Amino acid sequence: MAQPVSTASSGRIRLPDLSPRAYEHPVDRGALATLRMVPGFAEVLKVVTGFFHERGEHLMALSSAIRVGPTQYPELHELRLDCATTLDLDPVPDLYVARGAEPNAMTIGMENPFVVLTTGLVELLDNDSLRFVVGHEFGHVLSGHAVYRTLLLRLLDLRSTLSWTPMSAFGLRAVVAALNEWYRKSELSCDRAGLLCGQDPAAALRTHVLIAGGLDPAQVDLAAFLRQAAEYDSVDSIRDSIVKLRNVELLSHPLAVVRAAELQKWAASEEYRAILGGDYPRRGAEPPHHSWAGDVRSAARSYRESFATSADPLTKVFSDVGQAVSGAATSLWSKLGPHTPEDGTDRA
Repeated sequence: MAQPVSTASSGRIRLPDLSPRAYEHPVDRGALATLRMVPGFAEVLKVVTGFFHERGEHLMALSSAIRVGPTQYPELHELRLDCATTLDLDPVPDLYVARGAEPNAMTIGMENPFVVLTTGLVELLDNDSLRFVVGHEFGHVLSGHAVYRTLLLRLLDLRSTLSWTPMSAFGLRAVVAALNEWYRKSELSCDRAGLLCGQDPAAALRTHVLIAGGLDPAQVDLAAFLRQAAEYDSVDSIRDSIVKLRNVELLSHPLAVVRAAELQKWAASEEYRAILGGDYPRRGAEPPHHSWAGDVRSAARSYRESFATSADPLTKVFSDVGQAVSGAATSLWSKLGPHTPEDGTDRA
């Protein structure tokens, strides 16, 4: 096991050659593994989208926002470099600050992704919280999420085009809902990347409190804030369950309080401590297709665990469905793909 390395400037642990598999949520990994198995899908989508959109997006940022550098937002520039060093991300993505009242951050582009922070976010957060946010966005870069987010946007466009056809609209709605579910899980993944970057669970929680509506974290009881997530999960009527599903069906981001609780649970886990101790997957050590079946099983296991601990009656109903789908997917892979043992490694 490689030894962790402290960064020279901060004392935070560097994570050389960190693979996104180290922090990706199990359901995120399962969805990505499935999409990555489509021959040539990612490469074609990258080329087409980059050709028509990416250069324009770069020029728009260059002409309408402030690019962070040694003489422009120098503290953010140092933070950007520090995050890239901690996550071992090279080249370092450009960082822009754009005018916007809403606190928001986004990663744009595929071949040369860059990050945009709104002024509302920069004004709201302290440096430690901003490090968490920039680390989160760098997690999107490291995982290559922009490719799959683009697929979701294209399907949203297609849904409006075909909305006059009832069956097409219904089918696309199901696909879009599934992709939004994946993207919400990808946000949970990148919250973990942000935590690995800052290595400060309190700063991460402070960020979630402020984004949820806090004006001053000192005026928010953090334990009570996290109990809201447990209360949300403990609804005991089908009616409330359906309302919850409708509330999140088309959301691209997890609900703020639930998201905070999920990350704090991971921050207290052995998995997080092991990564900081140097025990984590390295980039390039395992081709994605070698662990496809394992990723699907991990995704199903994650859902089953959430079903088992939830008091939500509709969530419990979906448990058997999730197990059946994961079993069918694994069976199909065993017939069409390379034979894999239970640990997901290739026998060849």
